[in-house]
Amino acid sequence: MAERSTHSPDVVVIGAGPVGLLLASQLSRSGVDVEVLERRPSNGSGSRAIGVHAPVLAALEPSGLTERLLASATRVPRGEARSGGRLLGVVHFDRLSMRFPFVATLPQAETERMLAAGAPQPLRGATVSAIIPRADGVHVRAGIGGRPTERTIPIVVVASGAGGRDLVFRKDAIGGHEYRDRYLMTDLALEPRPDADTAIVNLDRNGVLESFPMPGGVRRFVAWDRPGADPDPAARVIRLRAALATRGEEVASERVSEATAFGVRRFIAPRMRNGRVLVIGDAAHEVSPIGGQGMNLGLLDAAGLAPLLVEWVRTGQAPDRALHAWEQRRVRSATIAARLAALNTGLGRPLGAAANATRGVALRAMLAGPIGRLFASAYAMGLDRGA
Repeated sequence: MAERSTHSPDVVVIGAGPVGLLLASQLSRSGVDVEVLERRPSNGSGSRAIGVHAPVLAALEPSGLTERLLASATRVPRGEARSGGRLLGVVHFDRLSMRFPFVATLPQAETERMLAAGAPQPLRGATVSAIIPRADGVHVRAGIGGRPTERTIPIVVVASGAGGRDLVFRKDAIGGHEYRDRYLMTDLALEPRPDADTAIVNLDRNGVLESFPMPGGVRRFVAWDRPGADPDPAARVIRLRAALATRGEEVASERVSEATAFGVRRFIAPRMRNGRVLVIGDAAHEVSPIGGQGMNLGLLDAAGLAPLLVEWVRTGQAPDRALHAWEQRRVRSATIAARLAALNTGLGRPLGAAANATRGVALRAMLAGPIGRLFASAYAMGLDRGA
């Protein structure tokens, strides 16, 4: 029999990733009684999303979180597109009219630690099995520490990533799209190099190889991989080493000892609110990690939602008009990011010799002049409605 808890916080956030932690931190700092439920028994130590874009830095500046993030982050002022050892063009983040004209990179675990400042400690090992919207609250069923519990919570925010999507959307209505594209990824510590602060995108007949600077002389490498290729960890390492070596990254190639594989999916929810239940981050919109906008979309979801929830809790009345406007902005922003991610995915696929040459000519033209400035703004999330 499920135990009925006597503690009912103002808001329950499901998910202790960067998006859920940011929302919980912002709410707690404003005096809202918030509880965070997290399925994982401990925080992940791996480095997944690494880039924090200008609109997020601007949104977090009043709270002091931006200053903390930038104290540890590497600032990336530019990116280069290359092919066959030739420079195709430069994406100048440092020439944009933004408060923070760069991309800040740092491991996701470090980002989560900083975003959690002021947030309550998550209740870990908490598996939510159902959330049921009602007129007076949200009925939440969960197993916490192995004990089944049931509670009615005034407001619930699902920030649990794609894995918790079925809590708020019917399985037959979720839809979405899974690409055939696969990628290999690794982080490597390297000696100082002339392009140490530059993001690099190599495009050739074998597909894309991306390279991003990180703190401590580390670079992240992401390479296109063949769909259906041998999933054995040793085989992945061999393929990633080959991808690096053929693009002139011989030193990095020799140092690869492990390679993570991942795929690409797209999902955009048309709605992010159902009464007292709201959904943000990857649970609401999942885009290709190529381009690094997924986490930032979620952080902007949380930054915009937090003051509206504070108002709701303080007044006891839902700010319906403001919540509707927030929802529309975030759905439009996710749609824009998904289209850009689809473009990135398509550009990064292998091509024959003639098509690859045409791609190089097109990119050279796109990155020159006024179009190049628009290109840089789009990649820096300047088109996001929260920018």
